[in-house]
Amino acid sequence: MGIIVGGGPAPGINGVIGAATIEAINSGLEVVGFYDGFSHLAGREFNPAEHVHRLTIKDVGRIHFDGGSILRTSRTSLLDQSKLNTSMVVEPDVERVGRVHQRMTECGVTHLLTIGGDDTALSARFVAERSGGAIRVVHVPKTIDNDLCLPGDIPTFGFVSARHIGSSIVANLMEDSRTTRRWYIVVTMGRNAGHLALGIGKSAGATLTIIPEEFSNSTCIRNLADIIEGAMIKRRTMHRQDGVAVLAEGLSSKLGDVAELSRLLGKAVPVDAAGHARLSEVPLAQILKDELIQRFAARGDSATIVAHTLGYEMRCAPPTTTDMAYTRDLGHGGVRLLLQNSHDLPAGVMVTLQAGNLVPVPFESMVDPKTNRTRIRQVDLASYSYAVARSYMIRLEKSDFDSPQTLKALAEEVRMTPEQFRERYGHTVHGPDPQRPSYRPWESAAQRGMIGVPV
Repeated sequence: MGIIVGGGPAPGINGVIGAATIEAINSGLEVVGFYDGFSHLAGREFNPAEHVHRLTIKDVGRIHFDGGSILRTSRTSLLDQSKLNTSMVVEPDVERVGRVHQRMTECGVTHLLTIGGDDTALSARFVAERSGGAIRVVHVPKTIDNDLCLPGDIPTFGFVSARHIGSSIVANLMEDSRTTRRWYIVVTMGRNAGHLALGIGKSAGATLTIIPEEFSNSTCIRNLADIIEGAMIKRRTMHRQDGVAVLAEGLSSKLGDVAELSRLLGKAVPVDAAGHARLSEVPLAQILKDELIQRFAARGDSATIVAHTLGYEMRCAPPTTTDMAYTRDLGHGGVRLLLQNSHDLPAGVMVTLQAGNLVPVPFESMVDPKTNRTRIRQVDLASYSYAVARSYMIRLEKSDFDSPQTLKALAEEVRMTPEQFRERYGHTVHGPDPQRPSYRPWESAAQRGMIGVPV
């Protein structure tokens, strides 16, 4: 059995490697780990003595306590790079996939366990398809973004640990903001979805959280700044000068494609191996900070704002006990699926734990037919969980504009008339108002066929 880790680090990777290695050896398999994801296997230079490591139970017996990955990782993708900018539908790089298949075959690999996010899952699918069943492939869903298409609310491993660490940091920033009467704009990871930002903001009780799912198509810096500024103004009517706004980095992708982001920043924005803009290169927090400070200064006012990006410190931290236990299930389950009768399962599946039971999800069911990429799970804005998060945020709501007294107080804070304030900030209110009793988000869940109706 071969093990490959791809994508960004996440707490719990070593737990999967350890559990899978132990179960595979106990089941009669030899286990080898490939260093640095698919990079060496797909590259022109491959040296088994340098790039392949035989794993033993002694090697992995206690690694589940540790962050990082003993096999390291890389974002090397098996996509055809030449077509990423010309076609919406992605295709495998036939030559590179062929190299991976040939080299694994030469190393005697008949079973492959991949650990990673949506792009690694895609590469794993290409290998499974290329091998025609000769190499059985199981993918373990790993990403702190929590955006892989697992059924229901099943998390990807690493998410819970990253949320825990991020929430602790934001809680400290909240106390600092209260003590020093300043605002923090915190941008956290989440390329395609806002699960991590919302989880951190909700857990820590941040003043507000903004996620990309709130914008169906696109947005701009002005709109994002309007939402934060509206929250700051509302906070001041409560005689508070402090606050913390948590934003998902995926909001940057709502500002435009790579070319538009490059124009906005005045420099080229690099892309990763899968063709995604490197959102970590977009200083979203600093851009918003500068915009807001200019706005307050234009009114003869001032605000102290600190830009903070929260990301890399969460990825290689030791996992929480929740992720330690979860990754043991996933590693063990991945091996059991690899060893299951080939007539019972497709050659490539993703391992999931549903209601405590091992359930394989075929690669074919994970494909977005429009792009051939792995489907992404986003935050459901109609869910009760999101409604709870919104109900504890301080941001402009429809009810603020419906109340003459509240509207008057908000307008006076920025030296406007109520009509001017409505004209300037009314657009920031979108979607149902969680403060109004008529908002019943659970109805949509019931309509989707859930058993029982929450009350």
